[in-house]
Amino acid sequence: MHRTRTAALAVLLAAGGVLAAAGAASAHVTVHPESYPQGATDGLLTFRVPDEDDKAGTSQVQVFLPTDHPLLGVLVTPHDGWTPKVTTTKLKTPVKTDDGTITDAVSEITWTGGKIAPGQFEDFDVAFGQLPDDATNLTFKTLQTYDSGKVVRWIEAAGQGDDDPENPAPVLTLTPAKTLTPAKTGTPAKTVTSAPVAKAAAHDSTARDLGVAGIVLGAVALGAGGFAVARSRSTRP
Repeated sequence: MHRTRTAALAVLLAAGGVLAAAGAASAHVTVHPESYPQGATDGLLTFRVPDEDDKAGTSQVQVFLPTDHPLLGVLVTPHDGWTPKVTTTKLKTPVKTDDGTITDAVSEITWTGGKIAPGQFEDFDVAFGQLPDDATNLTFKTLQTYDSGKVVRWIEAAGQGDDDPENPAPVLTLTPAKTLTPAKTGTPAKTVTSAPVAKAAAHDSTARDLGVAGIVLGAVALGAGGFAVARSRSTRP
């Protein structure tokens, strides 16, 4: 019995170790929501950064925005003691918009001054004015620096059919934007109003009333005639 309990305990501890390792491996920097429509406007991206070190806290977070498919109108606000630094770069291919041609875009955002304690996480919000409409996904390479000096590079991209990388970069999926199907052109259908129907109904009602009145008058006349004949017969000698 003692050996059986010992073996069962060993199995449970081993399973717990596997689950803990899986949980640690799955905790990485992510972006939320995971998808947006192509060309979406006035949205918000949240970068979630967990602290996976048992002894060191996170002291700096750097997120690199793509410039081949840039985000337009990027805005960042400080929160929870963190101070953001925004870096812009000149675009190789300017982007034409309704408001003009954009030649510069945000390429990097660095947050410093705060701290993410071990076993905790922090959300960093980035607002955008418009997403690109000519890409299927956006990769945000991220560097996470600990106060011990260690730097974790979340920059790896998973290839199709490959296993998940050890340090994957946050990826935002861009879905095709929904378009409204234009209505088919042709001869418009005639609109039927209720006025002729109402007139016809009124005409039928009037005809029925006149018919009923005629029947009543006929019956009255017939009764009067019968009464007159009967009276004339009764007065004869």
